[in-house]
Amino acid sequence: MSTFQYLWRLIMYRPLRYFVNALAWTVIYLAPILPGLITKQFFDSLTGNSSLGYGVWGLIALLIAAALGRICLIIIGFITDVHFRFRMGMLLRRNLLEHVLKQPGAQAIPVSPGEAISHFRDDVDQSEEAASWSVDVFGLTCFAIVSGFILIRIDAQMTLLVFLPIVLVITAAQLATVRLQKYRAASREATSRVTGEISEMFGNVQAIQVAGAEKRVIDRFRSFGDDRRKAMLKDRLMTELLDSVFSNSVNLGTGLILLLAGTKMRAGAFTVGDFALFVYYLTFVTQFITNVGKFITYFKQMSVSLERLTFLLQGASAKVLTMVNSLHLTQKASKRSVGEQNESVAQKSGAEQTERATIGSEAALRRLDVNGLSYAYADSGRGISNIHFSLQRGSFTVVTGTIGSGKTTLVRSLLGLLPKEEGTIAWNGVPVEDPGTFFTPPRSAYTAQVPRLYSDTLRNNILLGQAEQSDSLQQALHAAVLEYDVAQLPGGLDTVIGPRGVKLSGGQAQRTAAARMLVRDAELYVFDDLSSALDVETEQKLWERMFQRRSDATCLVVSHRKTALTRADHIIVMKDGRIEAEGTSEELLQQSATFRELWYGDERQSE
Repeated sequence: MSTFQYLWRLIMYRPLRYFVNALAWTVIYLAPILPGLITKQFFDSLTGNSSLGYGVWGLIALLIAAALGRICLIIIGFITDVHFRFRMGMLLRRNLLEHVLKQPGAQAIPVSPGEAISHFRDDVDQSEEAASWSVDVFGLTCFAIVSGFILIRIDAQMTLLVFLPIVLVITAAQLATVRLQKYRAASREATSRVTGEISEMFGNVQAIQVAGAEKRVIDRFRSFGDDRRKAMLKDRLMTELLDSVFSNSVNLGTGLILLLAGTKMRAGAFTVGDFALFVYYLTFVTQFITNVGKFITYFKQMSVSLERLTFLLQGASAKVLTMVNSLHLTQKASKRSVGEQNESVAQKSGAEQTERATIGSEAALRRLDVNGLSYAYADSGRGISNIHFSLQRGSFTVVTGTIGSGKTTLVRSLLGLLPKEEGTIAWNGVPVEDPGTFFTPPRSAYTAQVPRLYSDTLRNNILLGQAEQSDSLQQALHAAVLEYDVAQLPGGLDTVIGPRGVKLSGGQAQRTAAARMLVRDAELYVFDDLSSALDVETEQKLWERMFQRRSDATCLVVSHRKTALTRADHIIVMKDGRIEAEGTSEELLQQSATFRELWYGDERQSE
């Protein structure tokens, strides 16, 4: 999609609002036509050349009325511009966010979170600017046409001699916007790196401290900051230089008028009022040329923003950005009474219960079959290949293997967090077409290798918006061996755990993630190395309690810990992205060298 198509699709999102906004600003920019003519008559009246009979004070009253009227028009214009402009920004962010959320979770964005925020903020704002300035250009063009017609009728030679040099100067300056576009792209990229680095630092404070890497991290951040300073300095200098040329063109035009008007006024072919009208209109005509230049600049910068936003789409069409969708800004739902909101919550809860009833009767997991599952990372080519296995209801299956063997990739591909390249997944014999949508509560619940916690209360971190029903939360806390820890916290479940759960230990964070998964009451529980930060006693309690739930749910566990391996009904040993061996722990100790290494290696570590 070209930049012009992108701009056009943004305009046509709400064409009526754009038309109203354009009409409002066209009237605003045409409004100075009348005060200019009144100014001409005012100065002509001082020399006895006025054709109006209002007198000096009457003309002053007209000028004041025109100024007040333009102020009212500008207020209306800002209202229409805000309503149109920010809807564009919200549409872009809404569509971009929706697309990101539909992507496989492990590949949702191709950049760091900090860089993604820069795209959402800066590039969307730049798109807003370009679309908004198109309105100004249209209005000022109308003013330039009308005022040019009036000035040419007064003195065509004067009009050409004054405005032609200004047009040439500004056009020459406008050619420099190619370099400005380059500087703006570099500045935006440098800002993204700084934002991304801040995000990474805040997210890895403990790792940086443990490694004693504070100085190296600060030096790296300082380097990024210095690069950003240089890029922004070039961007700012070029912007200010162009703005200086544009703004000072008014002074150039006024000087030309003074030089040319003197001779004509002595000859009686040019009145004081004509001089005042030329100077009055000069400011607005120059503003027209300046704003056209700014729009061209914004339009070029918009192409950079489009390229950066399209990059976040990871191959999807850029039309995704401008798809027409409701923003729900004026829906009656936003003004519903508390009673209606409660009714909606009740209906939603009823729908969830209905879905759970359906899962419990017709679609409850009896057997999960995986055949030929494959996925390879584009950058390294590593991944998993031709994976086959089955899970029976109530089974406790452990996937194990050395680091890099493909364990996490396997469960992510199964759950749709990575897009499978080959293979089929069947739930009770029925193929699963979209694993990412299908494997969600109440069918499946998942806890990742690294817990994702938020700066909120422990309760909210576990529930994540789910309504607390009967004793489901307490049961989840018990199954995750977290009830004692909650009792020790100063605020219990209402304790705020800080960004990424920094107020919790590693084991507490893992068990909080486990409780979040277990409170979903799912058919299939998928654990990715859940107990890596737990002590032996707590880990034993965790698996004992999970083992007690096996009649209600099926467990797929990624682990190399002996406590989990000894309780497994079935063990899958991974090596180099493939299944090397399968069986019980007793069978694999006889058959698999890799499993023996893991088994006895874990034993030596525990000692």
